[in-house]
Amino acid sequence: METFESLVRAEFAPKNTFLNTASNGLLPARAVAGLQEAALLRAEGRPLTPLYEDVEQSRALFARLTGVPATRVAVGASVAAHTGVIAASLPAGAEVLTAEDDFTSVLNPFHVRGDLKVRAVPLERIAESVRPGTALVAVSAAQSADGRIADLPALREAARVHGARTYVDFSQAAGWLPMDADAHDFTASVSFKWLLGPHGAAFLTVPEDFGGLSPLFAGWVAGEQPWDSCYGPVAELAHSARRFDLTHALFTFAGLRRSLELVAELGLPAIHAHDVALADRFRTGLVGVGQEPVPAPGSAIVSVPGLGSRQPELSEAGIEVSNRAGNLRAAFHLYNTAADVDRLLDVLVG
Repeated sequence: METFESLVRAEFAPKNTFLNTASNGLLPARAVAGLQEAALLRAEGRPLTPLYEDVEQSRALFARLTGVPATRVAVGASVAAHTGVIAASLPAGAEVLTAEDDFTSVLNPFHVRGDLKVRAVPLERIAESVRPGTALVAVSAAQSADGRIADLPALREAARVHGARTYVDFSQAAGWLPMDADAHDFTASVSFKWLLGPHGAAFLTVPEDFGGLSPLFAGWVAGEQPWDSCYGPVAELAHSARRFDLTHALFTFAGLRRSLELVAELGLPAIHAHDVALADRFRTGLVGVGQEPVPAPGSAIVSVPGLGSRQPELSEAGIEVSNRAGNLRAAFHLYNTAADVDRLLDVLVG
């Protein structure tokens, strides 16, 4: 029986100390093989039918990961596009509550509408800031800049009390933090970070009744019978969330399907425990050398104020991290080890 460690060793062989999953995750060997197979289909002129099956399997795997039926999952290209569809559904003058300095993709489409009341508050106050008249709360489950985790149970309860809807971006959480998409009206996530897929795909979950969204970008793939919807207006939109699909980046899904299968094999509880233990080890080590990380208990992302400028130096030493808002951001995932944490601490200490 394969263990967590043996499965990971079989899939990943980084040439450096890679602690930058919050920017993009490493591709497992099986995803690389899937991409190569897809390229050969095109190069050799063979039917692309298997690639469309990869799209549907990816949809089903993501649905299982997030706790909703596949009929509630749409696939697109970016969180910003999904946010745009949600923003377009709101009436003029509606209030949207957001977290200060959240990632742009979950915020900007509400701002560019020009006729919405967008209110930003500190992340720690977002639940208490929901009020009568708040139409939607839009927030990231884990903050990109520093890894702080939103109190989603408190937010859900506050939204319920005041009749607001919730939209949660899981881009920095899906793949390590257990998530329940059914607890929110809408969720979104990219797939190239903790889900270990190629760039070019993002998921959207919607309610069974679609939550008042219009499929603004509907093309032929959004038809109930896609291959009968290639010419003229789509006669019948998909009866599922597939009506919100964007034209599929087939190569991306050829790799993503394999990555999601690996996440499912390893199991989210095991990944969560592994990632957070490494992050906690780094936090403890930082305190031991006189550095105070941004408080983000339970997060796989650790951000250290004032050390962002050391990112180029660390990269030269073969350690990949990020400089975000002046902070050094380290992100720990399933392919990282305690030795990676200790090496980063050793180089930081000098």
